Amino acid sequence: MNSNELFERSKKVAPGGVHSPVRAFSGVGGHPIFFQKAEGAYMESVEGKRYIDFCQSFGPNLLGHRDPDVQEVVEKAVKEAWSLGACEPYSLELAEWLCQEVSVLEKIRFVNSGTEAVMSALRVARAATGRSLILKFEGCYHGHVDSMLVKAGSGLAGIAASDSAGVSKAQAEETLVCPLDDIESLKKTFSEYGNQIAAVIFEPLPANFGLLPQRPGFVQAMVQLVKEHKSLLIFDEVISGFRVGMGGMAEKLNVKPDLVTYGKVIGGGFPIGAYGGRADLMDMVAPNGPVYQAGTLAANPIGCRAGLATLQKVKKLNLHSVLEKRTEDMALKLDKGLSSYGLKVARYSSLFWIHQDVGETIRSPSQFADTQKENFKKLFLKCLEKSVYLAPSAYEVGFLSAAHTDEILDTAVNAIIESAQEVL
Repeated sequence: MNSNELFERSKKVAPGGVHSPVRAFSGVGGHPIFFQKAEGAYMESVEGKRYIDFCQSFGPNLLGHRDPDVQEVVEKAVKEAWSLGACEPYSLELAEWLCQEVSVLEKIRFVNSGTEAVMSALRVARAATGRSLILKFEGCYHGHVDSMLVKAGSGLAGIAASDSAGVSKAQAEETLVCPLDDIESLKKTFSEYGNQIAAVIFEPLPANFGLLPQRPGFVQAMVQLVKEHKSLLIFDEVISGFRVGMGGMAEKLNVKPDLVTYGKVIGGGFPIGAYGGRADLMDMVAPNGPVYQAGTLAANPIGCRAGLATLQKVKKLNLHSVLEKRTEDMALKLDKGLSSYGLKVARYSSLFWIHQDVGETIRSPSQFADTQKENFKKLFLKCLEKSVYLAPSAYEVGFLSAAHTDEILDTAVNAIIESAQEVL
């Protein structure tokens, strides 16, 4: 049994042979690797080869794969309850802990994914304001909700066009799109549509299409415009929530959004999402209010227990500070070693992104180098040969976990630099 054979079989029964597009390796070439095991900082392929993993399930595994303390909690949970479809104490314990630890959370509702969380938060915002338009930013990703799968259109400022087949023109036109790091464009859009905008949804650390840290001045200008026009502010912290700090980017930026969406880390490696925020807005959700949202597997007891165990351990270990320093050290070594090949390493907290050096901090997709995709493809494939697994896309970020020790990181850094030397 090998990965190529499994991929050929998979293409006969699944679209493109995968269940999420980036897994197909279409952006980097070759056939995807099929993995059968994972532990700590490593994944093991069906061929028995071990890789240092910087994907970490695209972010959820802040403690690494199968952390032993969380595994102990999960094994106990599996023996007691899988899915109840009824009230249980496990989601309550997680909700209470979160509302105590995170200042922006007054109430919270668990769902099954970040996409569901975004979909539900947008519905609440429209109900609360009586408005229909949502404003998002080019380069920010909010799951595969129809109205979020849009791109900037031509013609009038802000008007969006569909970025996926199956998204109707009517749905696309309910979303406005502005470029990141462009206050004037934002002001213009609000001047034209401000009284129709229900909410602005924003990744406070854009990290799904490169790592694009935003200037505090841009964020503050956005917050002020939202307040002036009586719209709502939604922070999409599916990636940044609990990874950059317990209070997420809202705490880092000292901004209190009206609603926040979560996923990834909150489930400790299990499929959980959540949305929360102001109590008056959350009380609009059924059964208290008129906004309907439900889920058969919502607040799954295994995921809630894994999530709570993960977050409690993260806090106990002061892990955010530890990982920030570890990521900084790794990024500086990589930066020094890769600079000869025209590469830079962007970093924030425990996230990093290898990109073509454009001579300035990249804050918007408009700054991407034309050679980013082709050069990353070469680097990625050579890193695979050297047993380092980066996310299989030139625009996906890398994630560190508690399991990435200094020794493991030094091995990875050397392999990445050697890869660049050989192919670039």
